[in-house]
Amino acid sequence: MRLTAALFSALVFLAAPAHAEVRTAHGLAMHGEPKYPAGFKHFDYVNPDAPKGGTLRLHAIGTFDTLNPHIIKGQAPGLIGLMYETLMSGSADEAFTEYGLIAETITVPDDRSWVEFALRPQARWHDGQPITPDDVVFSFNILKEKGAPRYRLYYSAVDTVSRTGPRSVKFTFKPGDNRELPLILGQLPVLPKHYWQSRKFDETTLEVPLGSGPYRVAGFEPGRFMVMERVKDYWGQDLPTVRGYYNFDTVRIDYFRDTTVALEAFKAGQYDFREENESKKWATQYDFPAIQTGQVKKEKLANENPTGMQGYAFNLRRPLFQDARVRQALAYAFDFEWANQNLFYGQYERTESYFSNSELASKGLPSPQELAILKPLASQIPPEVFSAEYRAPKSDGSGNIRPNLRLALDLLKQAGWEVKNGRLTNAEGKLFEFEILLAQPTWERITGPFVGNLERLGIKATIRTVDSAQYENRERQFDFDMIVEVWGESLSPGNEQREFWTSESADQPGSRNTIGIRNPAIDTLVDLVIAAPDRETLVTRTRALDRVLLWNHYVIPHWHIGYDRVAYWDKFGRPSVIPPRGFQLFAWWIDTTKPLAAAAAPSPQPR
Repeated sequence: MRLTAALFSALVFLAAPAHAEVRTAHGLAMHGEPKYPAGFKHFDYVNPDAPKGGTLRLHAIGTFDTLNPHIIKGQAPGLIGLMYETLMSGSADEAFTEYGLIAETITVPDDRSWVEFALRPQARWHDGQPITPDDVVFSFNILKEKGAPRYRLYYSAVDTVSRTGPRSVKFTFKPGDNRELPLILGQLPVLPKHYWQSRKFDETTLEVPLGSGPYRVAGFEPGRFMVMERVKDYWGQDLPTVRGYYNFDTVRIDYFRDTTVALEAFKAGQYDFREENESKKWATQYDFPAIQTGQVKKEKLANENPTGMQGYAFNLRRPLFQDARVRQALAYAFDFEWANQNLFYGQYERTESYFSNSELASKGLPSPQELAILKPLASQIPPEVFSAEYRAPKSDGSGNIRPNLRLALDLLKQAGWEVKNGRLTNAEGKLFEFEILLAQPTWERITGPFVGNLERLGIKATIRTVDSAQYENRERQFDFDMIVEVWGESLSPGNEQREFWTSESADQPGSRNTIGIRNPAIDTLVDLVIAAPDRETLVTRTRALDRVLLWNHYVIPHWHIGYDRVAYWDKFGRPSVIPPRGFQLFAWWIDTTKPLAAAAAPSPQPR
C-alpha cells in the first residue's frame, strides 16, 4: 500500500503546476480550451430558428411515485429533470466542456483548487423570485446531507462552500488533484431554498416542486401519464446553450407496464417517438402499414458515444461469487454468438471493454505508459493484465458449447467445486445455486438459454422477474445474486468512477457499485483517472483501469452497437448535424409543413 500511495503521489506531483494563475471565463473544458468562444450564439448542432409549438408524445415503462428525483426513496419520472437547471451546461460535440447556464462566468485557478461561479442576474424560479447564491449553498448542503448517495461521493472532495458576493458563490476543495471538480460543481442541480426549507426534502412527494427550467409539470397520474408544459417566460430561452432547444409547447409521457403493448400503442399513433432497444422488435416488428406509407420513419442514427458496459453482474457480497475463477467459469456458459445469431438477428458486437466504441478502450498488451502505472500494483491485480488482451469466451454459434463448458468445469474444480449426482457441490456439501433478478420479461428469452447452459454444469440458476419498483428497491439494497446492469460511460470519465467501482461506495445503499468491488488497486486507478492532467494521460490511465476491471471478471459482458435505433411519426423537423454524443431529441421541432403535423389535433390537455 505504501508503494501504491507513492505511485499516486509521484504521478500527481509531476502533473502539478508550479504556480496557480486565476482566470474568469464563459466556459471550462476538462482538458484544453472550450470549442465555443465567448459570445457564441448557439451550438453547431441545433437550429437556432426552430419554431416553437406542438406536442411531443413519448412513452415510458413502469411507473413513478414521487416528483423528487434527488433522493434515494421512490421512483421519479425520467423527464422531471426538465424542471431544473444547473450552474453550467455541457455541449454534445466535445469530450467534456461546460458553458455558463445559471452561472454567467466561472473563475478557477490553473490548479483548480477552487471554483467561483457568478450567477446571471436574470436567472429566476418559476414563481418569479431570483436564483441566489444562498440557493446554491443550500442545494449543495441538502443534496450532500439528504440526497442520493451519488451526491456525497461526487462532492466528498469539497471542503467549503460560501457566498462571496450578491451574485457569487465559491467552492474550495480539499488537498489533492481533481481537475474535474469545477465541472462536477457546474452540474449541481440548483434548488429553491425558500421552497424546500418548509418541506421535508428526504421524503417522497407528489406535490409539484418549484423549479427554474424550461418546463414545468402541468398534470400527472402516477402509473398512467405525466404532462409537462413549456415555460413561456423561461428566463434562459435566449442563452447560447439553450437557443434551438426546448421547442415543444407540451411533452406528454404515457406509461406502460409491458414493452409489447407499448410498441403496439406506437403503431396505433398513440405516441410519436420511440428509441428501440430490443433487437428482435427492431428486426421483426417494424413492417407495419405506416412504415410502408412513409408516415413512420425508421432510422439508425450514428453516434460516437462510449457504449459503457452492460452485462450479468455478480454481487460480490455473496460468498458464492467471491472467487474470480468461479466468475470466469460462469462466463463460459453464456453463448453470445448463438444469441446474436438466433435472438439478436446479428445486430450486435460483443463488448470486451468498459469503454467500447471509444479511444478509451484497452487493446492489445499494455503500453509502456500503462505499464508504468500497473507494475507497482502487480501484487493486487490479476497477472493476465500483463500477459494477455482480454477476450470474452467465444463459440461457433451452433449452440454446442461443450468446449467452453469443459473449461468452465476446470475452473470450478480449481475453486473447490465438483459435480456430484448431477449437481455442482463444494467440499462442505453446499450446492451451487443462485437467482438472476430481472426487471423486464424481455430478458427472460435471453437469460433462459444461459440458465440452460449453467444447468449442464450442475448449477441451478433460477430467473425471477419483478416489477420495476421492487427491482429498484432490491438493487438499491444490494438484495440480489445476479442482475443485468449497465454502466454508461462518457468520453471523459472522472468522479463517477468512484461511485461505480471503489471501496468507498461498496456499502452505500443506492450507489452504482452494485457489484460490491473493494479493491485497493482499483481505488488507486480511479484516483489516477480523476487526477489526469491532460487528455493523453486520461486515455492511458483509463485503459489501465479498464484492463484491471476486465480481468477481475466482475461481469459477464453483453453486447453493444454504435448507433441509435429510432422510429418516429413523420411530423418533426430536426437539425442537419448529429453531434458525436448522438441525436438531441429536444433540439427537434414540430414541422407544420408536413401533413401529419398540419393535421394534428390540438395539444392534449392534462386529464
